Amino acid sequence: MSLMKSLARVAAGVLVAKGMSEMMKNRQQRPDTRTDNRGGGGLLDQIRQATQGRSGGTGSGGTGSGGGIGDILGQVLGGGSNTGGTTRGAGTGRPYGGPNSAGASGGLGGILDQLTNSARGQSGGGGLGSILDQLRGGTKTSQAGQSSGGLGDLLGGLLGGAAGGTLASKGAQASNDASFGELLNDSLTRGGEPEVAPTPEQNAVAGLMLRAMIQAAKADGKIDDAERQRLMSELGDLDDQERSFIREQMAAPVDAEALARDVPKGLEAQVYLMSLLAIDFDSAEEAQYLHKLAQALGLTKESVNGIHEQVGAQNLYG
Repeated sequence: MSLMKSLARVAAGVLVAKGMSEMMKNRQQRPDTRTDNRGGGGLLDQIRQATQGRSGGTGSGGTGSGGGIGDILGQVLGGGSNTGGTTRGAGTGRPYGGPNSAGASGGLGGILDQLTNSARGQSGGGGLGSILDQLRGGTKTSQAGQSSGGLGDLLGGLLGGAAGGTLASKGAQASNDASFGELLNDSLTRGGEPEVAPTPEQNAVAGLMLRAMIQAAKADGKIDDAERQRLMSELGDLDDQERSFIREQMAAPVDAEALARDVPKGLEAQVYLMSLLAIDFDSAEEAQYLHKLAQALGLTKESVNGIHEQVGAQNLYG
C-alpha cells in the first residue's frame, strides 16, 4: 500500500474521527464566514451539500454511490460527484491530464496543485523549481551515491531513516506523468490505490501531509482512545509498518515549530492546507496551533486567509 493511499484514508478518517457532523453543523451556523466564492463555495460547503440528508456508517472503502460518511467525504475531497450522481475523476472528469497537465482542477488535489504551481511560479526556476517538479512525477536527478538535493533527500529523515525509505518506496515507480493532486484525488475517489503509481518523492510528501494532519487533529488535545480507534478503523488494509508510522505520529507531541522545520521550501502552503482540514475550530487551542504553524512556515496573514477561503473555513485573521 502506498503512502498516497494512506493519506487519502487519513484525510477522510481524521474528519470522521474529529466529528464531521458537528463540523458541518458549525459551518451551517456560520454561513457568512467565507469572503470569496471560489471553488463553488469551498470544500466544506460541498461536503455539507453532499451529506445533507445522508446517514449511515463511516466506512471509507470503495466508491459506490451509497456508503457512509467516509465514502461521501472521499468523493467530495477527490473532486468526484457531490450530489450522489456519477463519480467523476480527479476534478475534471479525467483522473489524469498527461505530461502537459497543470494538475488536478477540482477537489482537495486541485487546491494542492494550485498551491504548488503558485510556489513554482514564484521560484524563478532553479533548485526550488526542480524540487517542486518532483511533485509532478519528475525523475530524480541524482546518480547512484550522489545527493540530488531533491524531495527524497529533504524528506529523508521524515519517515524514519532506512525504514522510511522503504515506506516511501512501497507501491512506487521511478517516474510518472501525474501530479500529486491528481494522484490524491484518484485515490480519494477510488477509496484505494490510485490508478497511476506514485513516485517515492510523491509518497514522501504524502507522509509529510499525514504528519501534518495528525498533528493538527491533536491540537485541541481531544484525540482520545475512541477517536484513535475510529481513525485506525477508517484506514483499512494498512500493513504493520504503515500502521506503526501512523501510531508514532499519533503518539508524538504536538509541535508546530518542529513540523515546520521539516517542511521543504515551496510546500509551506500545502502543509498548512492539510493541517487546516483536521481542525474544527471549536477551541482556542486549535486557532492558536494554526497561528503558530503559519508563523513557523513563514506564511502571511493574507495567504493564510486565502487558503481558508478556498476550503470554505472561517478566516484565521480578521
